[in-house]
Order: sequence, then structure tokens, then C-alpha cells
Amino acid sequence: MTDFFVEYESQLRLGIFVGVLLTMMTLEFLFPRKKRSKTRLRRWTTNLLIILVDNVVIRLVFPIVAVGTALLATTKSWGIFNLIDLPVVLEIILAMIILDLLIYAQHIVFHMVPAFWNIHKVHHADRDIDVTTGIRFHPIEMVLSLLYKMICIVLLGAPVAAVLLFELILNACSMFNHSNVKIPLGFERSLRFFIVTPDMHRVHHSVIKRETNSNYGFSISLWDRLFGTYRDQPSEGHDDMTIGVAEYQNDGPTSFTWSLLLPFGKRFDKTKHWL
Repeated sequence: MTDFFVEYESQLRLGIFVGVLLTMMTLEFLFPRKKRSKTRLRRWTTNLLIILVDNVVIRLVFPIVAVGTALLATTKSWGIFNLIDLPVVLEIILAMIILDLLIYAQHIVFHMVPAFWNIHKVHHADRDIDVTTGIRFHPIEMVLSLLYKMICIVLLGAPVAAVLLFELILNACSMFNHSNVKIPLGFERSLRFFIVTPDMHRVHHSVIKRETNSNYGFSISLWDRLFGTYRDQPSEGHDDMTIGVAEYQNDGPTSFTWSLLLPFGKRFDKTKHWL
């Protein structure tokens, strides 16, 4: 199993990424949840360019990534799961659950620590939340997140299969729960008891601070309920809520260069036309 995941990691990542992206784009077009404030073309171009830069930077900075780290930890017998003897399936399930909890914790830190929020707000600055928002993360955040994830993987001794499955599910869930898809209310209420839904996560992208600082989960919805960060609905309702960051309610977030330069403290005049 390990050999399979290592050999076909890139194909699995790309196939699921493209499949989920195109599926959610189609569903957003057919069943939109919230009216957009900006046209798709410029936003989508910027957000897709950001993920392209992210991938280039990650490949340049790290000789190995999450799955390679898990393989190294297994080979060297590093981490908790390499010190205890559990059934393989149980190890995989536990490792995936723990990794999801650790990502939830990381997300809170990126909101609460000003230096990290300064980077993470590139993600939140998007004024229309849709499937492409789920892949809009500044390259610096991607590097920091991967470094954190690699440390967690080594400490846990997470199995290779668990790491790849977790990565695939996390990326798919991020695109799903950022999507602008209308889900029947009754089904959505049931679904959010298990996973983070678009309506649940949309609250997190409100300009109202108490709402931004809630619903941190990406995959499993339990953590927000368990640790008291769950908020059921936006105070202004989904149709009328304002998405983004309060001070950037202009055209800046749709610009590729604006988005990349934002963490460096440059203040942008809303009348300027950034690429």
C-alpha cells in the first residue's frame, strides 16, 4: 500500500484537485447560494495564479513534502505510531483524526497571532467566497503550514497512507466548504454534524470579527463544537452578510500582485489598477 501511495501521489493529488474543482464550479453555476459582488474571471484568474505560485514555491523550498516526510519517519521509526503496535487501519484512522485536530489548532493560531494573521488575511480578503477561495493562500502561509505539518507528521509517526489520504481529503474539503453552492437546508443541517459545510464555513469569512473568529474547522465539524468556536449562522444572514476583510472592500483582493504584496504592509489606493 505504501509503495502505491508514494508512486502515484502526484497523479492522485492532481486528479482529485481537478475533479473537485470542476465539480464545484459546475454546481456553483447551477445552484448558487449567494449573489457575487465581483465577476468570476478576474477573481478566478488571481486565485488560480496564486495556487500555481504556491506549488512552484513549495517545490523549490522543500526537497520532500508531507508524504515524503511520513515515509522518512516510517523508515527511521520516528514518532508515536512507530513506538506502539496498533492495527494498520486503526493507525490510519487515528492519525487522520489527530492531523485534522492539529490543522484546526493551526488555523486558530493564524488568526490570533498578528504576524500570522497578516499572512492569512490574503485568504480572507477575497470578497466572494467560492471554490477558488479554498485554494487562495499566500505562498508564505503554504510554506509555514507545510513545515508545521511535517513536524506533526514526524512527531506522530503518521503512516504514509494516512498522510496522503488526509491531504487529499483536506484539499477536497477546503474546496467544498468554500464553495458557493446551495444545499437543501434540512440536508445541510444534518451534514454539518459530521463535516464542515459551505454554510457553516461561510460564517468564518464574515467581516464581523466575532464571526471571523469562529468555525475554524476544515473537514471535521466536531472541533468547533467541542472547543466552543462554533457559530451557527451569520448575524446578517447569508444573503446580506459581507464577505472579506473590512478594510479591503475594494478591487484590491481581485488583483494578483495586490494579493501577493499584502502581507508586506504596503497600503494600496483603491483607485489604482493592479494586475
